[in-house]
Amino acid sequence: MQLSNTSQYAIRILAYIADQADSPLVNATQLSQRLHIPYKFLTKIMTTLVKKDLILSIRGKEGGYALKRDSSEIMVGDILDIFNDSIQDEQCVLGIGFCNGMCKCALHDQWMEPKHLLQKMFRESSLKDIAGRGCKI
Repeated sequence: MQLSNTSQYAIRILAYIADQADSPLVNATQLSQRLHIPYKFLTKIMTTLVKKDLILSIRGKEGGYALKRDSSEIMVGDILDIFNDSIQDEQCVLGIGFCNGMCKCALHDQWMEPKHLLQKMFRESSLKDIAGRGCKI
């Protein structure tokens, strides 16, 4: 199971901004260069995050982006939901469409426990939890 590039980038962008608490605003060029995300792709993601009220956008020469809410209030699962990248209950790990107790794939039973653990991790991990830990983002 792998998250889409859009979701990966969005999580990294938001974690980076959360980690820059001492800087009032972070601009798109800085984000693109520091996180190695193509500029046009980054601005498209930022537009979505602004529309979903996670990011505040200030235009102008001294403008940039800041979190609109406290980093402890933004969960990784919320970010995944915005980009339709959350793990659905009946999503098949083998990509065969819907997979449930009535119509199972070969890995259905083995996949249930790790899937629930991943869902829990995404639901309970905030940006505050993942930002500023000295890890790569």
